[in-house]
Amino acid sequence: MKLFDITGKVAIVTGGNGGIGLGMAQGMASCGADIVVAGRNAEKAAAAVETLKAMGVRASFIAADVTRKAECLALVAEAEATFGRVDILINNAGTSIRKMPQDYSEEEWHHVMDTNLSSAFLCSQAVYPAMQRAGGGKIINIGSMMSLFGAPYATPYCASKGGIVQMTKALATAWAKDGIQVNAVLPGWIDTDLTVRARQQVDGLEESVAKRTPHGRWGVPPDMSGVAAFLASPASDFVTGTAIPVDGGFSIAM
Repeated sequence: MKLFDITGKVAIVTGGNGGIGLGMAQGMASCGADIVVAGRNAEKAAAAVETLKAMGVRASFIAADVTRKAECLALVAEAEATFGRVDILINNAGTSIRKMPQDYSEEEWHHVMDTNLSSAFLCSQAVYPAMQRAGGGKIINIGSMMSLFGAPYATPYCASKGGIVQMTKALATAWAKDGIQVNAVLPGWIDTDLTVRARQQVDGLEESVAKRTPHGRWGVPPDMSGVAAFLASPASDFVTGTAIPVDGGFSIAM
């Protein structure tokens, strides 16, 4: 057995059309997996699909609002019909609204929670029967440094990402008997569209992150490729319920 060979496996990546999601999709494609990019921005997704196809794997885009159960079920059904199976799910869809806690509207709270946490549960629930049919699977949930730390401008984001870690543990215990491993990845500060806005809104963030990080820099999406390849492959068959920081040492620095 080749530990990192996932040739013939099929992965769904929500929010896989850029940033962390595309970096993780590329990591899996480099190990042979076919990729379904799920999201709502068709133009951005088309470019991501072409990037993945150029790596020699099959790839397609399926439009889906993953905060809605019916669309999650339809996403999995279309992926399975197109590629014949679904083996891997990366729950990467996410958003943030930066305000002080007293200033959030009820709608803003639910928008962040639904996008970051509820979508991960609904997609996991939707993919479970397909993974049973495939004889097992891998679910990778995207948490955050905010799964560990608090931030005054990110109450719903922190709550949702903390919830990702606990949901990961619960799903891992429930579905181990089905040969499904469920793990979380906790990215540090990665240079993406989402963090561009953070750097615009939080004074001094770019410099303070680089100073605190032992590697001395922000992460980039390709830094997420290796952990995706590991958690999606047979190399992690006895790893479940974990939350792995990929942060250049940010979370261990004084």
